Parts: sequence; structure tokens; C-alpha cells
Amino acid sequence: MAHTICIANQKGGVGKTTTAVNLAAALAVAKKKTLLVDCDPQANATTGLGIDKRKISKTLYHGLIGQADAADIISETGIPYLSVMPSRTELIGFEVEMMADDDREKALSRLLAPCAGDFDFIIIDCPPSLSLLTLNAMTASNAVLITLQCEFYALEGLGQLMQTIKRIKQGLNPGLNIEGILLTMFDARTNLSNQVAENAVKYFKNMVFKTRIPRTVRIGEAPSYGKPIIFYDPSSPGSTSYLALAKEVRNGKQRKEKIVIL
Repeated sequence: MAHTICIANQKGGVGKTTTAVNLAAALAVAKKKTLLVDCDPQANATTGLGIDKRKISKTLYHGLIGQADAADIISETGIPYLSVMPSRTELIGFEVEMMADDDREKALSRLLAPCAGDFDFIIIDCPPSLSLLTLNAMTASNAVLITLQCEFYALEGLGQLMQTIKRIKQGLNPGLNIEGILLTMFDARTNLSNQVAENAVKYFKNMVFKTRIPRTVRIGEAPSYGKPIIFYDPSSPGSTSYLALAKEVRNGKQRKEKIVIL
């Protein structure tokens, strides 16, 4: 059965999609069968893997509203061991269409259940909001990976996200835990980045991954070529960092230490 991780933070521009794409690719490189689920209507994870959205007949949206099965949606990426459940902007209509459905928070769980045994990992890219799509992602997951950018006000709003995770754990998904907190856009040369990192470790201790994702131009360039950083520039610091993150996730250090939401 797949270990399902959603990448979440209600803030935009904190490296969620970048992490979802590159973590999924790095797990695939380690020969772990991985499915990337693009649960963001912006569909940046889909294009980040070089998928032409115009040529897709069925997307995550069709699966969530019951018009397609997982097998009809999943596409190959050209990267061995990596598949994707693509998205398009139509996904934005999901919340309106499912408003009257009593089990609307479990639509993604129902969709993924038949294929969960086919993968080692399922990585879900969430939208930058605590929306119904994000609730679906958390309900369908074993754990949440939180991206935390090393910038001013980074910790602001994290409490709200933790409370949301806690409520979902108490109700919709008792098995939900925190995979870890990932520091992104880290620049060791600046006092600010180092201060944010120190505060994160001070407050969240073993929840924080040892790996830190650096702020680099190459990571930002890679999506425009439809490639994860480990294929766009394999020797870059960004590539090295995401491979290290994948190793931490594979080893399951956080899971072995049983990080839970209090």
C-alpha cells in the first residue's frame, strides 16, 4: 500500500509545487513507484513534468466528480517509475459541484483507493489555500509535508495550518500525521534564512527535515523546460537537496519517531 503524502501550506510561493514535482521525481529515481497527484487548479505540477494539458482527455477533476476512474486519468511521464494524475483549470469547479455532497471531503480518497496498491508513494500537490481540495488531500493522506520558506513572516499562519491538520485528524482522518517541515528558499549567506531555520528547529524540533532546499535560479528555470531539477541540472545544489530529501522520506525517520499532532 502506498505511503501518501500531501504537500501543504496555505501560503502561495513557498515551494509546494516545486517540492511535489522534485520529491516525486527523486523517489522515482530511487526506483520507488510514485504517483504525483496535481490537486491544484493552477496545474503547475502537470506542466512541470512536461505534460501538455491540451492533449489530456480526462483529468483529476473528472475523477473527483465521478466521471472517470483513476486508471483513466493516470498518465506516464517519460520518467521511469513516475506517473501523474494531471489537472487543468477546470478543477476550480470541483468545490461548487460537490457542495451538496455529504462526503465531499472524501472524493479524493475514493478515487485513489483502487490504485493505492500499485505505488510505493503517492505525492499530492495542494493548492495555496485551506480549501475543499486541500481537505480532500489531507483526508486521503497518511501524512502532511509542510513547506516553510526562509523569509520574513514564514511562521505566520503555520498555527492555522496545524489546527486544520488537528481537526482533520480528530474527525475525517485519524491516521494523519506530519511527515515533516521542509525549509525552502534557504540562503545560508543571509541572517534571515539562518534565523528562520533556528526558530523552526526551536519550535518544531524533530519535525524539521535535515535537508534544506536552497534558493537557486536553476530550480526556478526547470519547470519552463518541463523537467524536474534532477533531470534539468543533475549536478546542481537543488538536485542534490531533493535527492537528499527523498532519502529522508524513504528512510521514514520522522515516521519512526512517530511525529503526531498534539
